[in-house]
Order: sequence, then structure tokens, then C-alpha cells
Amino acid sequence: MTLPSPWRADFPAFAAFENDGITYLDTAATAQKPQAVLDALQAYYAQGAANVHRAQHRPGERATQAFETARSKVATWLGAGSAQEIVFTRGTTEALNLLAYGLEAHFKPGDEIVISALEHHANLLPWQQLALRRGLKLVVLPLTPSGHVDLAIAAERIGPRTRLLAISQLSNVLGTWQPLAELSQMAHDQGAWVVVDGAQGVVHGRHRPQDLGADFYAFSGHKLYAPEAIGILWGRPEALTALSPWQFGGEMVKAADYHQSEFHAPPMGFEAGTPPVAAAIGLGAALDWLSAQDEASLFGHEQALCIKLWAGLAAREGVRVLGEPQIALASIVVNGVHVADLSHMLGEQGIAVRAGNHCAMPLFKQLGEAGSLRISLGIYSDSTDLERFFMALDNALELLR
Repeated sequence: MTLPSPWRADFPAFAAFENDGITYLDTAATAQKPQAVLDALQAYYAQGAANVHRAQHRPGERATQAFETARSKVATWLGAGSAQEIVFTRGTTEALNLLAYGLEAHFKPGDEIVISALEHHANLLPWQQLALRRGLKLVVLPLTPSGHVDLAIAAERIGPRTRLLAISQLSNVLGTWQPLAELSQMAHDQGAWVVVDGAQGVVHGRHRPQDLGADFYAFSGHKLYAPEAIGILWGRPEALTALSPWQFGGEMVKAADYHQSEFHAPPMGFEAGTPPVAAAIGLGAALDWLSAQDEASLFGHEQALCIKLWAGLAAREGVRVLGEPQIALASIVVNGVHVADLSHMLGEQGIAVRAGNHCAMPLFKQLGEAGSLRISLGIYSDSTDLERFFMALDNALELLR
């Protein structure tokens, strides 16, 4: 069955890919940008770039209005109660580091931070390093064979010493949605904060962090069809007030002299320095574009492509899919074939996929694998991309086996 993408023409990169003979199947790493985002970036720079909040001149006022409008668009997208719940960062990684440093004063030796075995390094290392700095215990929740957090064991390990649960919404390796409602309830029953890494999950459907049981929710624009160097930290108002500033400089200062300073309330108190103005405007444009699409059609197209991908992989002898993916991607290993060799052979045929440990080294150690080949889809992907991939995969395996 042919599955064309009605949105593909809105992404200029695919004309360039076609000219270069490239089949792009690496959207989980970064997404291509629709023309609407490119137009927004061009308009901002062409009309005159300016810093926000500080200048009284017309370009500064125009930039500030566009920047704060983008904040409001993010709040609407997430179903937030107020734009003041939205902190601009430079990506998911910075948002999670902000939390690890901003909450540090609330931890004491012996407290526990709980993560899962599938976390991306961005949602592992900040908590690992906080635990090392403060003498905390880092508790790791194991997975079921399908690639979900084991809830029975989680109920045993989330206990009275738990102060924070940090969990990914959707695994970037296994493609599995995690049981956030249940895990969040366990953590909140112990009075712990819940941090959700939404870098992958935010891309697939509209999600209200409050409905997930999150106190904090982080994601990056570049995976959501927006520019690089823009990220979002959403926080419940009460949770945001528990944070201390972690970076210091211009913009976030309310008053300062040589020996002491006073800082703005959230969100500005966590936005030191010149913010990513153009990227924020681009994110707002991406959300406008996505909001104009039919959500059921987007989801249906992605799901139909995923079923086609998974069926094609299952039909090939010796190809193993890690876990039981539910959306967007598949990570595979091939018996007797090194993932680097397979990636190289696919690359020579113009297939853009990702090989390696996908910033989840501990997970691969637990799985007993050196790495995997990840095929990931976007709303612009179509069945022709999969046909090209499978043809290239068959060619590569014929030579490598």
C-alpha cells in the first residue's frame, strides 16, 4: 500500500535530498523544518535583529513582542495555565541541567533520585552528577522485555527516601511510551518531584504535562520541526518557585550592586543572557504550522508507516528489533553483522539513519548490545522512503553476511 505524505511538500529539504539521492530516516535525531519556519526566521532577521526586553527602540519592541508571543504559543500548545510557566532554554539538555542545579539545595545526603534504565544521557548525567555532589542514592528502575518500566519493581523502589523521579516520556531507543501516570502517582505519594523528559514524546501528539503527572516537563524545538538551540522547561508554578537560579548574568537580574543581587521571578529569573530570540520565534512558527494540521491525520499517517516499517523488519531473517516500539522508530541489530558496517553500507546507498548507542550507553550495556541501527520517521516520511530503505538493507545484508 502506497502511503504518500501530504505534508512533504511543505519541507524544502526534501527537494534537496531528492537531488542528492538521500532518503532521510533520522528524524528522532533532528527534524527537518517546514517553509513556515524558514519564512519566520527570514522575516525576523530581514526586518532587523534586536535584543529583547531591554531596548526602547522599534526593533527591540518588535523582537520582544514576537519572543513573548512565542512563549504564549508554547503555553497554549502544552495547555499551561500561564505563559509564566514556560522557561526558554537552549534545549532539553540545558533544561534538565537547570533543574539538577536549581533543585540541589533541597537534597541532603541519603536522599534518593529515581530514574529508569532507558534514559538518554541528558536525563541521566545531570542526576548522576547531582547524586555524586550531594551524597545521594541514584535508583534505577528496570524494564520489562517490551521496553517499559517495570511497575511492580518501581512500586518497591520508589519509597520514603525518594525526592525526585526523572523519566522519559518516550524512549529514543525503544520507541516505547512509558507509564507516566502510574509512576508519577507513586512519586507524588512519597512527596517527590516528577521530571519528564519529553524530547521524543512531544513530537507525537498533543500532551498536557499536568495530565502526565509532571511537575516539570522539558523538550527541544529541533525535534518538533523548529530550529536548533531552543528548548522549553515547563513547570508548575509552585514547582518553579522551588528552583534557584543556576546561571547568572544579564536579563535575569532585577537589581544588583557589587556585593548582592536580586533576581526576577520565573521565567525571566532563569533566562540569563541574550536568549535564542530567532529560534524561539521559529518554534512559535512551527507550533502555528502544526496547529493548522489535522492531528488525527498526522497520527494516522505516522502509525501506518510504523506498521509498514515493523512488518518489513520482521520479514527479514536475522533482523531483531529492540523492545516493542509503539511509534515513530525502530532500533535493530542483525545477527552476525556489526552495526557500524551496516550503517556504512546504507550510507553509501544514500540512506540517512543513525547507528550507535543513541546517547544511552547504560541501556545498551543492559541489553548486551554494542549499539543498534535506528530508523526513525517524521510526518514528511512516506512509503517510498521505506521501499528505498528496505532495498538498501537487502543489498547491504547480501554483501555483509
